[in-house]
Amino acid sequence: MAEIVAPTTDASPAAPAPAPTKVAYRSGQDIECWLTDMDGVLVHENHPIPGAPELIQRWVDTSRRFLVLTNNSIFTPRDLAARLRSSGLSIPEENIWTSALATAVFIKDQMPGARVYCIGEAGLTTALHEAGMILTDQDPDYVVLGETRTYSFNAITTAIRLIVGGARFIATNPDATGPSKEGVLPATGAIAALITKATGREPYTIGKPNPMMFRSAMNQIDAHSETTAMIGDRMDTDIVAGMEAGLHTVLVLSGITQQDDIATYPFRPNQVLNSVQDLLKQL
Repeated sequence: MAEIVAPTTDASPAAPAPAPTKVAYRSGQDIECWLTDMDGVLVHENHPIPGAPELIQRWVDTSRRFLVLTNNSIFTPRDLAARLRSSGLSIPEENIWTSALATAVFIKDQMPGARVYCIGEAGLTTALHEAGMILTDQDPDYVVLGETRTYSFNAITTAIRLIVGGARFIATNPDATGPSKEGVLPATGAIAALITKATGREPYTIGKPNPMMFRSAMNQIDAHSETTAMIGDRMDTDIVAGMEAGLHTVLVLSGITQQDDIATYPFRPNQVLNSVQDLLKQL
């Protein structure tokens, strides 16, 4: 960094140059709270990524505040905790934060006790119900679109008519497709595009890469952006949203983004690691 020299005048000698500003590097020891993506970071095809079980256990043993984030709105945290246990990861349900939970928190903050027409499964309906929402198709304040494996033409038609009639449109996440054994499935983003085409109304999307997802997660564990890190495997969701939320960002190469991909983006993560196993050395 170039030195900054104070301006001088003819009547006074040159002032000494101040010391260059020191850029603080937020290493693992400086981070108090952790947010992490799930697929590609902790698990891959129902198998734990090397180092992931040890990292979770280290956080638990040292009472670190952390949340595992997912755009998946199908399952409740309890369901996801059980599925992760079967994959070899022991994560308490209170340490799982879904786009469904973030959506429920957002609506509760905007309009407590709102009337909501919901397209989704138990993860979303449970989150909305527990946040005090009234689930109804009669004059709702919001239409909330989430993930489901059984999208109904009748439900989508109802959503379109309610939005045209003035209901606010929210989507839990922007993911256009989801995986299955038979191949890709249309997901929330694809159905949202259909509804937008029919109504002319774009949804407000809560999940990644909206930094709102991260801010709601930080509020949940009383975290501050200056001492919170986000671990992810995607530059276009995890890293960009973490950066926009003011977090220390850690890209792992165990998922979607690879080393050569990084240069194609106009922003950079604070750290690039092969996997979370490398992160253990910093804690």
